[in-house]
Amino acid sequence: MTTTRELQRVLVTGIGAVTPIGGDAPSYWEGLRSGQNGIGRVTLCDPEGLPVQISGEVKDFDPEQHLDRRVARRTARFAQFAVAAGREALEDAGRAGDGELQDEIGVVMATSGDAFEMGLPYMEMERRGPMRADPFIITRSGQHMGAARVARELGLRGPNTTINTACASGTDALGHALNLIRLGQTQALLAGGTEALIGRLSLASMGRLGALSRNNDDPEHACRPFDKDRDGFVLGEGAGVLLLESEQSALERGARVYAELAGAGWSFDATDDTAPDAEGESLAMTRAMSDAGIDPSEVDYINAHGTSTQYNDRSETRAVKLALGEENAYKIAISSTKSMTGHLAAGAGGIEAIAALFAMHHGCIPPTINYETPDPDCDLDIVPNEAREAELRVVLSNSFGLGGQNACVVFRRYEP
Repeated sequence: MTTTRELQRVLVTGIGAVTPIGGDAPSYWEGLRSGQNGIGRVTLCDPEGLPVQISGEVKDFDPEQHLDRRVARRTARFAQFAVAAGREALEDAGRAGDGELQDEIGVVMATSGDAFEMGLPYMEMERRGPMRADPFIITRSGQHMGAARVARELGLRGPNTTINTACASGTDALGHALNLIRLGQTQALLAGGTEALIGRLSLASMGRLGALSRNNDDPEHACRPFDKDRDGFVLGEGAGVLLLESEQSALERGARVYAELAGAGWSFDATDDTAPDAEGESLAMTRAMSDAGIDPSEVDYINAHGTSTQYNDRSETRAVKLALGEENAYKIAISSTKSMTGHLAAGAGGIEAIAALFAMHHGCIPPTINYETPDPDCDLDIVPNEAREAELRVVLSNSFGLGGQNACVVFRRYEP
């Protein structure tokens, strides 16, 4: 016998962030609001000889503030970031130390893990012999350890899932978490993305692909989304995590609510391994709005994918026009916070969803910094260089993955 169940509404009750412009959520917001640049010369590896020598690094991060020293040594940087952001989100929501209720909280985390560093332990094994292989590679560097380490450290026994859909991953994770809670599989989830890919191989490989900015002499102005003179994205790192909670759970405990996660949409370009496709991207936005039950005319702000590559920014401009109609598209404020943080790859959707939420919560749209020369092919309302006050009721956050995976989420001001 089959039964029907009323879908739960899903609310955001906690926020945690580790970013190149702030090591926690309040400082991240202050960096966004003030247009702070988080991009500089690479320090996490020796950049000598690399075509790209700039990145958006997290500054002054001490993993032992978030993990026991022994555990910290056995935890890769991406998972350390996830623990810090996840713990902050849980504390922000007032659910840290919630005891029995933590059995009902799970984790959905997006990450690439240590994808660009796995060759190093292999080379070390070949040099020293198989019996000297590192036995902790999987438990330190496996992709699953972003979600697993968060849950283990915080004692969360709900669903535990890892997502990787390239640059769409962080937003993808939010959408999957939304549906798990809607369907009653769990009452709450920490969801978002974490990434720590900055290293010699990633910078060399993506640099050769032509995706990264080579403005090594002027890192502060290297990332310039939608600007006519943009020349590629800048690789960033960090984590952004939300506590998503069923409306029933949040109301029963009197939780502070940032917004409602009202809908999510996905699509795949099915065209090219690297080049974006506007029609494919627009489908994710259209499906997200349909899922949320909103009309395009209701959208007030879009936190764009906005990578600062020539192809992406033109394609996203066209996708916005296709999804919302040109008349609506020209009325909507748009910004790319990657101009300040760089591109967190699988983690991007996490911190950018937070940017969209804070914009709504504080009534202030963060700017696209380094916007100096308008591009006629990117002719929407790009909020330039300084924050803009605005009352926002519906905001979108876009993430479009290299390879064609696309995801979009809709946040709406919560009204019981």
